[in-house]
Amino acid sequence: MSQPIPHDRPEQLAQVQSGLMQGEQIIAVYDAIGAGTGFLGLTDRRVIIQDKSFVGKKVAITSIPYSKITSVSVVSNKSIAGSFFSSGSIAVNVGTHVYEMDFRGEQKSHHVHDVILYYIARP
Repeated sequence: MSQPIPHDRPEQLAQVQSGLMQGEQIIAVYDAIGAGTGFLGLTDRRVIIQDKSFVGKKVAITSIPYSKITSVSVVSNKSIAGSFFSSGSIAVNVGTHVYEMDFRGEQKSHHVHDVILYYIARP
């Protein structure tokens, strides 16, 4: 029996599932918070970002092969006491473009970071 795919919203998971290439496996699909964001999906081949920030209520689904990602960063809000708030951000650099997404919970941003880093750092 396979493990359930980590995800926040079933409809976002279904949307990523509907666009998979043959043999492609989903790792996780996380809801993004903040203006203009939808979700970030991770597969064993690419990062899938839904962006709702286009004019006229248009939505873009962007697929980014891991080979095109130049770096990934975890951006966290720290309080004066040094503890993290309940959200974390990820910045994914693709050429000159940076995709930044905020997630509910620091563990999600760290999971996204670690998966992307694994795929971009492989020989």
